[in-house]
Amino acid sequence: MNTWIGTSGFQYPEWKGKFYPETLSTAKMLTYYASIFGTTEVNYTFRSIPSEKTVKRWSDETPANFRFSLKAPQRVTHFAKLKDCGEVMDVFHKAAVGLGEKMGPVLFQLPPTFKADTALLRDFLGSLPKELRAAFEFRHESWLSDKVFGVLSEKNAALCIAESEEFETPPEATAKFGYLRLRREDYTVPQIKKWAQFVQERGKAWTEAFVYFKHEETCVGPGFAKTMLKALGE
Repeated sequence: MNTWIGTSGFQYPEWKGKFYPETLSTAKMLTYYASIFGTTEVNYTFRSIPSEKTVKRWSDETPANFRFSLKAPQRVTHFAKLKDCGEVMDVFHKAAVGLGEKMGPVLFQLPPTFKADTALLRDFLGSLPKELRAAFEFRHESWLSDKVFGVLSEKNAALCIAESEEFETPPEATAKFGYLRLRREDYTVPQIKKWAQFVQERGKAWTEAFVYFKHEETCVGPGFAKTMLKALGE
């Protein structure tokens, strides 16, 4: 199993002097980041579909074995709520495939008010390009059911295993790959080691696992990611 560990985003001025050298320019942040971590989750794509030029720049500034996971457009997850959004997804997918082998899963983070609709989920998954790997972060508890997990499994879509102070997703494996978002700000080393052990054990059913830490302002995410890499022996 390949494990990809990193943070949600990388271009934060607050990280200067903590993770990035104090004098590092914003334009060089991705290259520096990619010298330490093998993946990042891009939140930029939630608000704006990247241009071909932007995608090429991301690819050019990272090594061949780097992976980008992209957050699906809010026009799909929050505005259209998975309905009649084929045109937007086509444009998004056309941009994303410019990453080539560097393209990781696409995260569909649904709003907390969006309640379960298994028929809609099945139809939406059926409309996606076959090569697109989808991970779903559900933030309304009605989605956390065996029926929903079964729909995800049918389409090899991952249940995003998310942990935060407000919400926790059950550790269900519904795809051939795993997708974890660890959002707490106060992880201890033993807690991260426990998550690393989970990834290793659950990885017997996965070909790849993607794990992302956050917290932009405090810059604890990079430290957590480094701790997990060490725990995994990477």
